[in-house]
Amino acid sequence: MPQFTTLTSRVLPLPIDNIDTDQIIPARFLKTTDKTGLGANLFADWRYCPDGSPNPDFVLNQPQYQGARILLAGDNFGCGSSREHAPWALVGAGFQAVLSTSFADIFRNNALKNGLLPILLDKKTHQELFDLFIEIPQAQLTIDLAAQTVLTPAGETVHFPIDSFAKTCLLKGVDQLGYLLSFEKQIAAYESAHG
Repeated sequence: MPQFTTLTSRVLPLPIDNIDTDQIIPARFLKTTDKTGLGANLFADWRYCPDGSPNPDFVLNQPQYQGARILLAGDNFGCGSSREHAPWALVGAGFQAVLSTSFADIFRNNALKNGLLPILLDKKTHQELFDLFIEIPQAQLTIDLAAQTVLTPAGETVHFPIDSFAKTCLLKGVDQLGYLLSFEKQIAAYESAHG
């Protein structure tokens, strides 16, 4: 898992509430346990026309948002089933952070375990950011995980909460198992001394 320290990026605004995991990655793409290629199927039912061509009306296909690594989503993002494929698809499509006013608990936990940072915003800031990024698609946000802040284009600093263990794992670029394995020498020394 790559380290997450700071990120400065344009933002893709998706002002739809209650986006569930089946909308993020439809069930027909869940036949794999491999993360590879899932990004191409992110929001597939909205992103592609029935003939498989890109839907020009869907924000992910619009040129002004290409390369955005931050997704600004509506309220209650990631609700529905607990599929881990949802954060896999988001990361596979290049996203490193999702901003919303609320996340489904299982989605938030799966995201953190897969290197995707879910950031909670208050409703006022959330709406201000939607207004800004729809009007000025080239504007950028800066996320500083160590400081737990988002710096807006207006120069406002917004703080966000995160579980301290998840923060440590993201900053080190390790999952839970990788974190435990970082203590391998201490574990071996303890076992040797108490064996």
